[in-house]
Amino acid sequence: MPLAAVALPKHELLESPTTRAIKMHDSGWTLTVSTNSISNAQDSDELQRALGFPLPEMTFGSNYLTLEHRPSKWKYQFYTPDALRDVKNGELGPGDGGVKVGHADAWLQSRTNPSSSLPMPKTVPTKPYDWTYTTTYAGHSTVWTPPDDGSSAADSRPPTPVVEEPPRPWTWAPADPDNPAHGIPLEELKRPDPILFYAEVPLFEDELHDNGSSHLLVRIRVMPTCFFILSRFTLRVDGVLFRTHDTRVYHSFASSPPLVVRETSGWEAPYDRVKAALSRRDDLSPLTDPTFIAKVLTEMPHQVSQVEGANTGWRGLGTKVEIAVLG
Repeated sequence: MPLAAVALPKHELLESPTTRAIKMHDSGWTLTVSTNSISNAQDSDELQRALGFPLPEMTFGSNYLTLEHRPSKWKYQFYTPDALRDVKNGELGPGDGGVKVGHADAWLQSRTNPSSSLPMPKTVPTKPYDWTYTTTYAGHSTVWTPPDDGSSAADSRPPTPVVEEPPRPWTWAPADPDNPAHGIPLEELKRPDPILFYAEVPLFEDELHDNGSSHLLVRIRVMPTCFFILSRFTLRVDGVLFRTHDTRVYHSFASSPPLVVRETSGWEAPYDRVKAALSRRDDLSPLTDPTFIAKVLTEMPHQVSQVEGANTGWRGLGTKVEIAVLG
């Protein structure tokens, strides 16, 4: 049986050299992305001073995704500096999910054992921070600033956002598990509907001194009936663990009053447990694929990947679903 045709809503695509946007005329949404080159030395130095710790090797400091709902003046954003502000700056404590590389203890013991002939390396004091750049950043609300020209695609980068808790009724509230409207309809997202707008927005990536990989990528797609965002942080520490933190944001243009659903989820497992899921033991390349890692972690029993994890005590484990009513 052929699929029913999907009516295309009235919309407008806007573009500048580094910025793209879609303006949905009937529902009042404007969704804007800016993708730029890796931050230059001057911008990196400024951001590093502001954060107080070294930046990831590839920091896209001007990249962002902004959601603006004009009727309610609700504005939400994913922005690289704010994602990095969520990284622990200072000594790691309970809940931070601190990670050591697999050979760290053996390396240190070989140099501190009294019988060792190897001298201790010279060291200098450094300010501690989470070297894995683990972040549970789920975006943030910002102060509403109407665009001068009626389009948020005019600027190549946003002004430094002023982060504040939005006034009621825009605060995130726990979703009602018995209300179908308070969930993300996976079947709808699987339909082959036309994609009006799609973008990938990298925020940062680091190779962790050749001990693995850490990166954060935001994707958005806009269909005739809804928009869907996936922000995914992926961590691989070789020989130690895999960690994924997803933020999913969904909105149906038909919801009345307008309703935004946000789901945040964290998974974690020991390295060898994920490695055991490889179809070929001689091909480790899937272990560098965030989609493969996420699939393996999410298909594990909840107790394994969202409660026990890799025994780091990371507070990001588990799933939480929230809603924002833009009435």
